[in-house]
Amino acid sequence: MNYTLNQLQIFLKIVETRSVTKASEDLNLTQPAVSIQLRNFQNQFDIPLTEVIGRKIFITDFGLEIAESAENIINQVYAINYKSQSYKGLLSGRLKISVVSTGKYVMPFYLSDFIKSNPEIELLMDVTNKNKVIKSLENNEVDFALVSILPTTMPLEKLDLLQNKLFLIGNNNGEKDKEYTKNIFGELPLIFREKGSGTRQTMEGFIKKNSVPVLKKLTLTSNEAVKQALLAGLGYSIMPLIGIKNELQNDELQIIPVKGLPIKTVWSLIWLKGKKLSPVALAYLNFLKQEKDKIIQEKFSWYEGY
Repeated sequence: MNYTLNQLQIFLKIVETRSVTKASEDLNLTQPAVSIQLRNFQNQFDIPLTEVIGRKIFITDFGLEIAESAENIINQVYAINYKSQSYKGLLSGRLKISVVSTGKYVMPFYLSDFIKSNPEIELLMDVTNKNKVIKSLENNEVDFALVSILPTTMPLEKLDLLQNKLFLIGNNNGEKDKEYTKNIFGELPLIFREKGSGTRQTMEGFIKKNSVPVLKKLTLTSNEAVKQALLAGLGYSIMPLIGIKNELQNDELQIIPVKGLPIKTVWSLIWLKGKKLSPVALAYLNFLKQEKDKIIQEKFSWYEGY
């Protein structure tokens, strides 16, 4: 056999995305280039790696076994590269972090200086919904996860990074400087995040705890989508302050004062209890313990005033 590392990486991406088109987008390659490499890789095996039914590509059982072996090979190649860097006295390796979607407004600020100081480190950060974040942690696929609601299904260790504040938010066309009672939720059309979202879980917990009536309007799958709906005047939502800094400062959105709000949780970096952290993960954890207060002062001073 004469397959290349490039073919292994392309095949792994096809297995991950279940799509030649999506694989080509993720790899910044043309679709024909990906298809050619898949065909060249397949030609080295007598047993099919994939099946195409209709317009969908399916991975055969044999293909899944080859993908597992391919991943091991790629990991060993990375290990060789990292070991060569370590002999030069450089901190190197992969740092894998899974982040809930709203955490994309938080996590980069806690990574920037560390990555800049250690250019040999490869950062893999997956931004997704809470259910997928917890699954990746359960499967030990990542070093750390960033969440605002701690899972209760597994033993964890954590490092608290920043308070998370959720307010009732609307566009700037409504009345200002007036505090409402919780009964306002029966009058305002509310926009929800999708099921599985930590923001939705927090919002529903508040509604249930306070037994308030709700006029449900929309369900959207990201905080960005919710924000755009608010800007368009489609409704109101309880959402994290962290993602609407510019809109508040530009007077495009406003906080609707309601007794009992904001809801306060904590952005925490979590990892499996007893996990043997890699040198890179351990160095990053030590960095955060030393620098997190400084990061809050430099990057989130605006946030503390709400």
